[in-house]
Amino acid sequence: MVKTLSGVPEGSFVRSSSLPGSPVAARKALSRAAAEGTLLFIRPGLYYRGAMTRYGMATPSIQEVVTAVLGREGVGPAGFSAARAWGVTTQVPATFHVATLKPVAAIAGVRQVSRRNLARMRLNQKEIALLELLRAPEVYVETGWASLVAAVSDAQRAGLVNWESLLEVGATESNVKVKLGLELMSEGLNTLAA
Repeated sequence: MVKTLSGVPEGSFVRSSSLPGSPVAARKALSRAAAEGTLLFIRPGLYYRGAMTRYGMATPSIQEVVTAVLGREGVGPAGFSAARAWGVTTQVPATFHVATLKPVAAIAGVRQVSRRNLARMRLNQKEIALLELLRAPEVYVETGWASLVAAVSDAQRAGLVNWESLLEVGATESNVKVKLGLELMSEGLNTLAA
């Protein structure tokens, strides 16, 4: 078990369920490694091995923790975190807001928002962030609608968003503002392309 833990590369997470041996032995080994300072406790069953600095072990970013805990499918930034992901606000939220299909036990520094649209599993985090922004663009987009349209156009050209997938999933959203926002965004993108 000690060999397994010493081979964990810097910047990676370790789950007790992924270690060989009994669950009790895995938990004890991880707990011991955290007490020695070679791993950082994140939450029950999840630890992190960061780079050692003269001030101690580097911690993972909140986005890395969210991805490790919630996964990537159907998960994406919400609220001002979504606005930051799209670069349309200067606001820095005190907590990271995330939209998820299946909320889990509280994550320190994270506010989870539950969404029930399983079609979101086909979208990446950037696309989910856009759907979340369209719920209340007047609140989150401080640089104006035109800047959001331009950001989406740039992301589309860079291959970061698939507009057709967004429209398909957007049609299944229950929030009317999201559907209307996608229609307005389509018009804006067509105007930019012309």
